[in-house]
Amino acid sequence: MNPEPEQIIKEEVAVVVEEKTIVYATIDDLAKIKVCIGTILSAEFIEGSDKLLKLSVDFGEAAPRQILSGIRTYYPDPAVLVGIQTTFVTNLKPRMMMGLESNGMLYAGGNAGELVLLIPNKPVAPGTPMH
Repeated sequence: MNPEPEQIIKEEVAVVVEEKTIVYATIDDLAKIKVCIGTILSAEFIEGSDKLLKLSVDFGEAAPRQILSGIRTYYPDPAVLVGIQTTFVTNLKPRMMMGLESNGMLYAGGNAGELVLLIPNKPVAPGTPMH
């Protein structure tokens, strides 16, 4: 007795799902990325964008950095971010978005539809590196 076509398709899909390839990073790859704790000084909407927020972040440098982040849908009131310390990638090449330059990237996580900020368990100096 031959299996039904629907059963064959289900079996093929299961095989494809199991064949995901993991792309491994080396320790040298990881060493290239600089992740630091920054303190968010201000957070505001960007006119014309329904995804981006403009953050001013203190990393203990001469001046705060402007970082644009696609987290607007998670923060209808961006003021709640002010004062929070969280993780940022600080050595990315500057990037223009919506006519503004972003000088880093918020380093956060979460599954579809959620966002989780990585927050230190005690206050630390802005610019503290992550290891």
